[in-house]
Amino acid sequence: MFFIADLLLMLIQLTGSILSAVLNTVFRPRLKCIDGELCLITGAGGALGRLFALEFAKEGARLVLWDCNTGANEDTGALARELGAQVHTYTVDLAQRPSIYDTADRVRREVGHVSILVNNAGVVAGRRLLDCPDELLERTLLVNCHALFWMTKAFLPQMKSMNHGHIVTVASALGLFSTACDYCASKFGAVGFHESLTHELQAEKMDGIKTTLVCPYIVDTGMFAGCEIRQELRSLIPPLEPLYTVQQSMQAILSEQQMICIPRIMYIPFLTRAFHKDFNFCDKYYMNYKNYPKQ
Repeated sequence: MFFIADLLLMLIQLTGSILSAVLNTVFRPRLKCIDGELCLITGAGGALGRLFALEFAKEGARLVLWDCNTGANEDTGALARELGAQVHTYTVDLAQRPSIYDTADRVRREVGHVSILVNNAGVVAGRRLLDCPDELLERTLLVNCHALFWMTKAFLPQMKSMNHGHIVTVASALGLFSTACDYCASKFGAVGFHESLTHELQAEKMDGIKTTLVCPYIVDTGMFAGCEIRQELRSLIPPLEPLYTVQQSMQAILSEQQMICIPRIMYIPFLTRAFHKDFNFCDKYYMNYKNYPKQ
């Protein structure tokens, strides 16, 4: 009986999400103003991170740029300053938890309260499991997945104190369906983390803190150079242009859309997966978590 009720509720929620997406496609939603907001972008020295920085600069946001490559990060900062943005750059290794927490403290002291967090940084080893050194596997998981927990723990408390903020997770369509790659496992983790975080905020009635999950197909940034894609898939879904990817993502962020798949055909594996999970389980588990004995 409970299963049938949960299934019906899931179908209603799914139908509502589909209708909302259709309406947002037909009627362009009102975009929020982020002028003066402090936006932190990880991986800002890379192709997508740089484009995100420039797009947020155009919207009037103040920028905090993090990257492990100091030179590339400074180049991004210089381009954003040319657009009139106030920019602060920091060299951070996201694979090192102390580096994240220490730099987050510096940001709070030197710049202020981060209200938009864009977890964009990503790495890939791109090898089969038995061919990949443990160090590369570990770094992929640390940067693409574990760092999401540490970044959010560093900046979410201030957002919750004001019930205001926006957390963006740049995951991947490869986190919705898999292929033979360490990257997929890490992005599965990123998607799972983001969904859990969203449920947690909803359960705590933190309606002023928005979340957006970005799931693009392979983006032509050079990260996947040498990646073999089936011929029929290459002709149907070519690699995405970085600027198009970021512009679509920005539209979703500014319209406070909870999730965007790029291109739209990537919603198919997401919807297929949705029929195999109970949307209410996370909410129920979280709401009862306080009753569980501490480990």
